[in-house]
Amino acid sequence: MKSNLKEIKTMDEAELQKELEELLKAQFSLRMQKSHQQLQNTAQIRTTRRNIARVRTLLAQKKAAK
Repeated sequence: MKSNLKEIKTMDEAELQKELEELLKAQFSLRMQKSHQQLQNTAQIRTTRRNIARVRTLLAQKKAAK
C-alpha cells in the first residue's frame, strides 16, 4: 500500500484499482482486529479510510478526463 499522494497520482487506472482493493482488504482486517480488541493503533483505521477516499477520487478524476 502506497500512502504518499505523489506516488498515487502517478498510477494508472489499473494500478489504482489494485491499490483500492488492497486498501479495502486492509480496512476489513483493521475492523476485525478492532472488534476482537487486538488493534493497538486505532488511528490506522482513519488513515486507511482517507487513503481509500484519495484513490477513489483519483479514479473518478481519471475517468472524467477521458
